[in-house]
Amino acid sequence: MKIRSDSFEHRHRLPAQFAAGQPAGDGFGFAPNRNPHLAWEAAPSGTRSFVLLCIDPDVPTDLSPAQIPVEQPRTDFTHWAVVDIPAGVGEIAAGSASEGVVAHGKAAPAGPAGSRQGLNDYTGWFANDPDMAGDWRGYDGPFPPPHDLRLHRYFFRLFALDVERLDVPDRFTAADALQAMQGHVLDEVAIYGTYSLNPAVKD
Repeated sequence: MKIRSDSFEHRHRLPAQFAAGQPAGDGFGFAPNRNPHLAWEAAPSGTRSFVLLCIDPDVPTDLSPAQIPVEQPRTDFTHWAVVDIPAGVGEIAAGSASEGVVAHGKAAPAGPAGSRQGLNDYTGWFANDPDMAGDWRGYDGPFPPPHDLRLHRYFFRLFALDVERLDVPDRFTAADALQAMQGHVLDEVAIYGTYSLNPAVKD
């Protein structure tokens, strides 16, 4: 398979319109939070559905340092998890699945007809914030710590599956999808963009 985006170049910066956070005045605030355009082709024979995940593997495990060092241990943060994308779909338009940050999360985010969108990791991030807590479904973009010295990468991973519907719960996560698709993956392809809110971080 092949995957591309008209919204960003592979291994290059994501424009702020596709992020959840951006510089604002003397600090930082919410960004337009639009999902980027993605298109794919050359799925293998026997493909019955696709799964799309967006994961940042560069999230720091300790936010306390004044400047988070590049070498600090990192963990994953899911920004998007979509299952049951029909085999006939080969493109998701920019802004078609997310437009703006929605307090408490999007209850029913738009997406390809027939697909299901799972929880992203802002669900846990905002769990103790009464103004924002809720089930954050669908795409919500980058908002890396402004004091992080590492350039974050956002991997859009597309899987071609031999099943039409994935066996995951209603409030599924990327981990649920990865577990359920074991033994059903015909092919996988990925593209990534980068993002940082730290002016000291360069590409």
